[in-house]
Amino acid sequence: MAFSLGVGTTPFGATGTTSTPSFGFGTSTPSTGFGFGTQPTTTTSSGFSFGGFGTQAKTTAATGFSFGAPAATTASGFSFGGAPASSASTGFSFGGAPASTATTGFSFGGANTGTSAFAGGSAFPSFGTGLGGTSTSTSAFGFGGAQQTNPLQAQQPQQATSNLENIASAVTLPQIYGDERDAIIAKWNQLQAAWGTGKGIYNPRGSVEFTPDNPYCRFKAVGYNRLPKTKNEDGLVSLFIKKPEAEVRANQQQIVDTLFVIFGSKPQLSVCVEGIKKLPDNLTEFVIYILERPASGPARRIPSNETTNFLNGQLIQLKSKLVVENIVPKMGFTEQALKEYLDTPQEGIHPFLWEQAKLDNPDPDSLVPVPMIGFKALHQRLKHQEQQTQAHQQRLDLIAEDLESLQQKQVNMLAKLEEYKRKHIQLSHRLLQVVVKQEISRKMGYSIQAEEEQLRVQLEKIQLELNHPTQFKGRLNELMSQIRMQNHLAGTRADFSYQMDPSLQQEIKHLLKQQQEGLKHLVNIIKEDAQDIQLMEQNLEASPFSQR
Repeated sequence: MAFSLGVGTTPFGATGTTSTPSFGFGTSTPSTGFGFGTQPTTTTSSGFSFGGFGTQAKTTAATGFSFGAPAATTASGFSFGGAPASSASTGFSFGGAPASTATTGFSFGGANTGTSAFAGGSAFPSFGTGLGGTSTSTSAFGFGGAQQTNPLQAQQPQQATSNLENIASAVTLPQIYGDERDAIIAKWNQLQAAWGTGKGIYNPRGSVEFTPDNPYCRFKAVGYNRLPKTKNEDGLVSLFIKKPEAEVRANQQQIVDTLFVIFGSKPQLSVCVEGIKKLPDNLTEFVIYILERPASGPARRIPSNETTNFLNGQLIQLKSKLVVENIVPKMGFTEQALKEYLDTPQEGIHPFLWEQAKLDNPDPDSLVPVPMIGFKALHQRLKHQEQQTQAHQQRLDLIAEDLESLQQKQVNMLAKLEEYKRKHIQLSHRLLQVVVKQEISRKMGYSIQAEEEQLRVQLEKIQLELNHPTQFKGRLNELMSQIRMQNHLAGTRADFSYQMDPSLQQEIKHLLKQQQEGLKHLVNIIKEDAQDIQLMEQNLEASPFSQR
């Protein structure tokens, strides 16, 4: 057997049958002995352990007095996605199988059966919703969803463990034909588990659905979301309504009235709308908070977790009346909760990858690593990013419009400022004229005072400087006379005489002479051509062909 990884053993007194598959995936050794009708113990070691770091599933053979009890299986706790569970049966279990199942805290890609207080079973929060998203998982901190009380929560860890064992059986030890075909089916199941879709058969009576959440899925990554800055005391709660944003905005008051009725129509409670945001998949985020106005004391906001818990109890009414898909409290992490989230790798994410994601965080104070498992989660994140980019572009367009409007207003203000300056100068001159006339009327009949005499002397001095021939007025008169003379000369001179350099005249004459000679040559050529044509006509008329 080539590349056989299994070992065949035959108990005392039993007839062992060993099947050697051509793919070398292991050997199948049934054992009977003193089993009194027990099922044979089958040991299969998969040659394709899917990243199991060389470990292989081991099967402990049943004791000689197992009386029909099935053999127990122990799987390695550090296999890539292998079920870290051990199930043991006692030697004298008369047909019963009281198995005890124990799971490790985290296997290499293994499924974590516990419900995270942050993600509630969903590892990917929706982008752009304050680490809330549209997930229907349970959460006490608003990371994946609202906190709910589910009567089936006690059974969920057992169901998750059973599903993980079925997945591990499908990809490692499918028991359908009992020959090498099981190894081929195991390979096919491993391939389906790697891409996170399909159905795996592990025995003739059982099958398991492969989803991206299975620990063997290879399409996993870690992104970063912004930490919400709101607190529980702010009381903000997001309702994800399955309607377009325009319709929600148009019916905003009706939605508020419906919520007021759901809250019991209490006069001391008011439903306030914080904001409305468009989301992909025809969803709209409707953010509200409840304001309580007691008879005595100041008004206060109801905390987010209390509002969320109450609305989760009224989820049927919200779905029927308002088409609410999900309810998420918009509140941030406490330091302890954030530390617990960062210290616990998310379901399906290896601790090494989680630690590297924390080290690669570009802004640990504002961003938090978030796992993305499967193409659906990646596509959902991409749609949220496109939606957010669209919102940013719309905001930039509004800012550009505001800037253009402000620039136009600035131009108008500058024009008005110039106009107001001109009016101010005109009013100043008018005011000065009025003041002069008023002073003349007031001081009429009085003698000239010393200040007025001094002012008159200064004005006369200025006038003399202006009227001096070599000063400003003389120069101005000279300029005016020059301008008038130039205008007069330009108006009276009708003809213009030009003077040309003699050498330039000779050059022009030479060029004109060359042109004249060229024209003569052309005339001669035309005459010669005309004579040739006449000669050709005469020859044609004298030819015998023309006489016929």
